[in-house]
Parts: sequence; C-alpha cells; structure tokens
Amino acid sequence: MRRFGFVLLLVLTSCTPASSPTPAPSAGGTASRQSAAEAEATLASLRRVDDLPLYEMTYTGDYETAVSGPAPTAAAPFGCSLFAALGDRSHPVFGRNFDWDPNPALVLRADPPDGHASISLVDLRYLGFSAADDPRGDRRLLDAPLLPFDGLNERGLAVGMAADESARSVPDPSKPAVGSVRILRLVLDQAATVDEALAIFARHNLDFTGGPPLHYLLADASGASALVEYTDGQQRVERGTTPWRALTNVPLAGVGEEERRHDRRYRLLADALDASGGRMTEVGAMDLLRSVAQPHTRWSVTYDLATGQVRVVAGQRWQTVYSFRQPVG
Repeated sequence: MRRFGFVLLLVLTSCTPASSPTPAPSAGGTASRQSAAEAEATLASLRRVDDLPLYEMTYTGDYETAVSGPAPTAAAPFGCSLFAALGDRSHPVFGRNFDWDPNPALVLRADPPDGHASISLVDLRYLGFSAADDPRGDRRLLDAPLLPFDGLNERGLAVGMAADESARSVPDPSKPAVGSVRILRLVLDQAATVDEALAIFARHNLDFTGGPPLHYLLADASGASALVEYTDGQQRVERGTTPWRALTNVPLAGVGEEERRHDRRYRLLADALDASGGRMTEVGAMDLLRSVAQPHTRWSVTYDLATGQVRVVAGQRWQTVYSFRQPVG
C-alpha cells in the first residue's frame, strides 16, 4: 500500500494497524477497526469542497468489510453511464456519471494496512445523511469505505457499476455473500488487475437484496477491461483488450453491438469512442460524460489509470472541475 499525497485543486474548464487498536466508540462506524486517535483523525479530515454538497475525507487506519453495514436501497434503478477509453496506453481513461437522487457525495481516500490505497466516491445518503445535514464529527462516516460507487486504486485498476433490472444472482452455498456495492471495496483493496478483480467476483455471491440489481465495468492500466453481469442467476463475463467499453443500464452479455446501440446513451458513448479509436483526453472524457448526462446526474468523474489523476464535476456544473490525485504504479 502507499501513503497518500493528495492535492485538491480547483480548475476551470469546459468534469489493523500493526499494533492492536483501541476500538472506536460503537455509535456509528461499525466497519471501523481504528484506534480512537485514527477515528478522530479521519473525522477531522472531512472538508466540504462544493455546495452539491461534495465532501472529501481521508480514512486513517483499518476497517472491516465483512460486517453488517449500510447498503444501497432503492425503489427505482440507478441511472448511470460508464466508459473505458483504452486506445492510448499512456493515458487510459475511465469515466462515469452517477445519476440518482439529490444526495450529498464524498470523495474518500483509503489506505488499508493490508490492501491497496484507493480513491472512490460515496453517496452519503446511504450513511444516513441528507443534503441539509452537517456530517462533521458524525461517526457514521467511519462506514464510508463500505460504499464505493466507483473508484481507482494505486495499481491503476478502476471499477464502477450501473443498474441492470434484468440481473439475477442465485446464491451458491459454497461461496460467501457480499453486497452488490461492497464487492467494489473488495476489488479496490485486493485486486491489481482486471483478472484479479474477476477472481474476487467469482469467489463471492452477489447480494442484490434491498437495492437495484447491478452490472459492472472494470478496467486497468494495461488496457484490459471486462463487463460483469448476472443473467438467469449465472455470472457472465465479457473481457478483452478492446480499445474501449461502454456501459449504461441495459444488459450487454450476449447482445450484439447493433442492438446495444438502440440505447441512446450507449450509442452516444460508443460512437464517440469508435471515432476516437478509444483515445480520450481529460477534457474530451469529461465532455463525453456531459453528452450523456441526465437531469439527475449527481457527479461525473474521470480516472486516468496511468497517472492517477481524478477529476470530478458535481451537479453538472461543468465549468468547475475538482482535481484529486491517486498515485499509481
């Protein structure tokens, strides 16, 4: 793992510690395996950076991913758009719009003692916060590592998800169950490549209980990528080293490219990525996300898998881009 050297920049543009810890207080933070000092340092690092509101926080110390904790619940599906532009191996880019309710969001930095450092985005509604709440000092933030909706780790592996109403996961009693969002935390912490990420998916039952069923996009700095879907209770993986991949809210496994493009957002992504040969500048990637944004797009983020540059636009204020950095290598 790597210690962080994150810098927050405002840019105008056209998107178990080694010793046994003292447990943190039990009011919130069920995932925390921090000493009291680490928990306080985590909460003290919270900063509001945008009036979405968008916050940033650095998680200090360890956490447990096997606890019972928060999970997304929804009566209607997430609407999201994702792509991986992998044609330029010196600057492979992963982009994602998160389209959902007007909730506060968090840019979370984590560096677990036995895992990879990462940066991810979290919808704070699922920790119990509304946009009107002041989360400062609230121990529920200590569960934030359980809910990455997209992210990038220090090995250059990016992950994201979108709703797929047709997805069905049938439990295999020989495998442990994991929540449909928490699986992304396991991937960010434990996988360095797409192949390693797929092995983590294969070792677990996906639990869609209480929330929309999902499918997933993975990409790494080598140019590898994969789609993971659940059809008729079976995991289906589409992998390869194609110059680009796109994902919206329609199932793709076993579906031809012409049929895939019947979905408007997928078609817009695919046409642009085809035309560019899967090559995207940072500005071009954010512009592409803008072209498929919906009225309820909450954040738009691009991850450079080679340099670790992370750029975030909150609430479709495209003229304001917040830059973060996740060192990769």
